Amino acid sequence: MTTLPPQPAAAAGPPAPAYPATLTYDLPDRVARWRPLVHWLLLLPHFVVLVVLTVPLYFVLIASWFCGVVLGKVPRALLNYSAMYLRYNASLTAFYYFLHGTYPPFAFAADTTDPGRDPHVRFDVEPQVEGRSRLTIFFRAIMVIPHFFVLYFLGIAAAVLTFIGFFAVLFTAHWPSGLRDFVVGYLRWGQRVGAYYLLLTDEYPPFSLD
Repeated sequence: MTTLPPQPAAAAGPPAPAYPATLTYDLPDRVARWRPLVHWLLLLPHFVVLVVLTVPLYFVLIASWFCGVVLGKVPRALLNYSAMYLRYNASLTAFYYFLHGTYPPFAFAADTTDPGRDPHVRFDVEPQVEGRSRLTIFFRAIMVIPHFFVLYFLGIAAAVLTFIGFFAVLFTAHWPSGLRDFVVGYLRWGQRVGAYYLLLTDEYPPFSLD
């Protein structure tokens, strides 16, 4: 049996913009053709873990909100948990969208700096602890509504492109770069909004797929 040489990694679209929460990808140019058929099934254990992690996230968000509004700061431990949750979710999402073929690790490092456990996905945050904006934290759930509205329609477009990408990978083992860049941009946008909503930063996220 011959062994194929490793495929070079391909950057996914333009680099992420200078925002306190950055989601970067290092994706292979080719993906095994059978991957789109089973990715969702392989992720079932991870989905169970993600549900378990979501329960304390609600309490972390409530505690972060009260600390931000009352004290003007959010304890680092709360920010670390939120960053860990977003990082773990980003790792699962990239695999779910069959952007690569490496099974995501069960990694739960509660830190805003990515420890590098996932070779294809990296999420880092420059968290704000002190000097938080009490006003924007108080109205945070309202301030993200425009982003949620736009992401809803972008999600529909991403779903359509993923459907096309499914057959593209199935027959060619290759994501069309334009389609993949849009999906990656959609995921980056959602990740920045998630970081803002979970109070990791007070900097309003850009309306951008970059």
